[in-house]
Amino acid sequence: MVEKLAPICLFTYSRLDETKQTVEALKKNFLAPKSELFIFSDGPKNHESKDRVKVVRNYIKTIDGFKKITIFESKTNEGLAKSIINGVTKVVNQYGKVIVLEDDLLTTPNFLDFMNQALLFFELNLSIYSINGYSLALKRIKLDSHYIHFRSFPWGWATWENRWNLNHFDKKKINQIIQKYPKLLYDFKSDNGNDVVKMLKRTLKGEISSWYIRWVFNNYLCGKKSLFPATSKVENIGYGPQATHYSGGISAYKTVTDKSYLRKFDFRKIVDISENSNDFLKFFSKRYKVYYRLKLMTKLSGLKLIINEISQRFYRL
Repeated sequence: MVEKLAPICLFTYSRLDETKQTVEALKKNFLAPKSELFIFSDGPKNHESKDRVKVVRNYIKTIDGFKKITIFESKTNEGLAKSIINGVTKVVNQYGKVIVLEDDLLTTPNFLDFMNQALLFFELNLSIYSINGYSLALKRIKLDSHYIHFRSFPWGWATWENRWNLNHFDKKKINQIIQKYPKLLYDFKSDNGNDVVKMLKRTLKGEISSWYIRWVFNNYLCGKKSLFPATSKVENIGYGPQATHYSGGISAYKTVTDKSYLRKFDFRKIVDISENSNDFLKFFSKRYKVYYRLKLMTKLSGLKLIINEISQRFYRL
């Protein structure tokens, strides 16, 4: 059993149902009663979201089932990126390590076991910059092993104080690096997926606010890797109209959720897929996402999802 458990940061906003599901799943974790929970509640963006934020804040004040619960309520709307950067910095600087969740993630009962054991095992291995709870379904990874890649995932993750560098999020410094070494973007895309360069450029221009892509980019420059479980310890339920980065309602990220209740993990069994990662990177390509939707249309349940996606996009125009 891990003696010093990592604190958990949970970032919430205005989605009551998703937040409830996230908390209830987290409470079912074997290590929940021994873990400290820090909840960061972002302020309302506009008058329309004010009541929804208030309802969520009333709910989080009723949460129990953890060793200690601390709530931070922002008076203003910081947005997800700023909330995570500031919140994680506050907690990781105090505790040396941290586990991070957003308000739309269902965790398996052994999620905290996996994260804490991985944090302990790789604590001195500076080539690993984060631990992922979520995992994509890869065909060639054995179920009792783990894999590493340059690209991390923002759906349930963990890191250490000495790997959480605020310079990673400095847009000015990132722009300077790109201007000096323009070929970096080609390499970044080649090794991390077809979507990363567009995401990074939009973030640097202020069109979107992503802490995640800046985090991945700077760790990629350092040649660092991120650890994944073979079977996912997290399920994302956030593909709805209130999602921060809502894209229509369908996720093409295929995963296999851990149903084993296994509580001990052997981190000596690791596969590095960085050099041969087509099976991993395909999930981030437009071609795969189109293929996935075409495949959905062969089933009635999938066809209903497509129709809902189209109607939601039409509604948002």
